[in-house]
Amino acid sequence: MLSSLALSAVPLLLAGLQAATVGAVPTISAVGSKFFYENGTQYYLKGIAYQLTPNDPLIDTAQCKRDIVRMSELGANAIRVYHVDPNADHKGCMTAFADAGIYLFVDLDTFTTQIEQTSPHWNETQLDRFKEVLDEFQQFDNTAGVFVGNEVLTTANGSHAAPYVLAAARDIKAYRNQKGYREIPVGYSAADIADLRPMLQNYLACSKNESERLDFYSLNAYEWCGQSSYEVSGYNMLQKNATDYPIPIFFSETGCNTPAPRTFDDQDSIFGSKMSGTWSGAIIYEWIEETNDYGLINYGPSVSAATNTIVEDGFTRQGTPTPVSPDFANLKSHWATLNPTGVVLSIYKKETGSISAVECPAYTSGAWEVDPSSPLPTLGQTYKEESSKGASTASGKGSTASGGGGATSSSTKNAASAAGVHGSSAPAHLLTISMVLSAGVGALALWL
Repeated sequence: MLSSLALSAVPLLLAGLQAATVGAVPTISAVGSKFFYENGTQYYLKGIAYQLTPNDPLIDTAQCKRDIVRMSELGANAIRVYHVDPNADHKGCMTAFADAGIYLFVDLDTFTTQIEQTSPHWNETQLDRFKEVLDEFQQFDNTAGVFVGNEVLTTANGSHAAPYVLAAARDIKAYRNQKGYREIPVGYSAADIADLRPMLQNYLACSKNESERLDFYSLNAYEWCGQSSYEVSGYNMLQKNATDYPIPIFFSETGCNTPAPRTFDDQDSIFGSKMSGTWSGAIIYEWIEETNDYGLINYGPSVSAATNTIVEDGFTRQGTPTPVSPDFANLKSHWATLNPTGVVLSIYKKETGSISAVECPAYTSGAWEVDPSSPLPTLGQTYKEESSKGASTASGKGSTASGGGGATSSSTKNAASAAGVHGSSAPAHLLTISMVLSAGVGALALWL
């Protein structure tokens, strides 16, 4: 009897392994200056900024599924979410997005832990909160990347905050590796400040020490407006500055809305022959229509609470997504014809040796006031301006992060009107399951 029961348990164990493997979405890795799927084909982002609700849009599975239908109609394969609750249950939404082939790029900061340009600091309170978000989302294979900051540097004299962005990236990468997580790429989303380009872009990727540079860099750019062009918009200069960039670079926000309607003509350049060899795609700002008029969809007029509809700031945030016309259709028509194939990973790996690190920008008084030879801030350090180049002093470990408004990019717009492999061929949790089940099968075999 025991032998019969033991034998019957073996196929159950094997079935469990098969069930755990079936339906797993391929992970995304950063190799050199590009993103790749596990099968070696290049990944280009066709993304949407999806901060449906201020605190966390990834906890309402039913709403996620309704929105996914429209996102799939657009041809989207990525979303960006600025703020999440790491203690909430995200399995329903993340599974639904994975089933649709849609990947997540998520910001690690919270409303009170973002790195600030004014008196920048990096401490244990901030790191602990960043860790919580990574802990939650590393379990999902369609988490494609995390941001350690969004538009931290917003003025020409803000360069002193750049080392704190890198310090955050350094520490969250070290934590990721120490925990044995899949090497989810860690990056930064930059404001489009002409006076800081391309110094910031290069500084964040120039270190010869991989642990002290970003895995990807992205830009929030609103330069292509109305009937513009590759040259008039300045995209030709963005391309020139990004040529031979050693890590993936993409637009983390784009889609100028003045003058209306939004035509999204810049997508032809981003995904076309002019830029697709360098840039890894774009995230369109934003999903929901708000007072800033950047939305691609709306949920109709405000209705009574009895219909279980969320209404915030006068806008309905739950229900059936209705396309904003003609913006939604304009983006859909562009993306339908833009499908760059990129390069195959096996071929690209042979060529990555030709990609050299960018040169670190030199300290320039009144322009780029960061000495590239200075060490990054340590945990617990706060910037203090001194007479020496980019000097800073420690203020004590674990000090509480200063408040800050926690503004998402959405509120910013309201006020104004990813060389080296990062990723594994098999998800970490599946490898663990495989090892456990294999050990179980082996034990049963010995017992029999």
